[in-house]
Amino acid sequence: QVQLVESGGGLVQVGGSLRLSCAASGRTFSSYGMGWFRQAPGKEREFVAAIRRNGGSIYYGDSVKGRFTMSRDNVKNTVYLQMNSLKPEDTAVYYCAATQWDGPYSQIPTYGYWGQGTQVTVSS
Repeated sequence: QVQLVESGGGLVQVGGSLRLSCAASGRTFSSYGMGWFRQAPGKEREFVAAIRRNGGSIYYGDSVKGRFTMSRDNVKNTVYLQMNSLKPEDTAVYYCAATQWDGPYSQIPTYGYWGQGTQVTVSS
């Protein structure tokens, strides 16, 4: 099992940046693929980004390509989401998720472990 704790959310102005972190417990972090999802009020949970176990492949949702960067540190058991050029439509609760499956990474059922989420609010 793995437990996930997100941090780094907050209030930022349009065009600003934030870096989210997701710290994982357990000794087998490197065996999990990791994902970021987000959910805005009244909307379905949306795929943001995912990274394979060894970090060799990273995938992004269309709405964040070119602005967000996901990375992982298998020594620190942490994944990151660097968010630049933030827009009001990026406002949501951001969730970290872990999977023991090798995809499909954009699909919610792939992930068996979820964090509690961290709020990101982009003000205009």
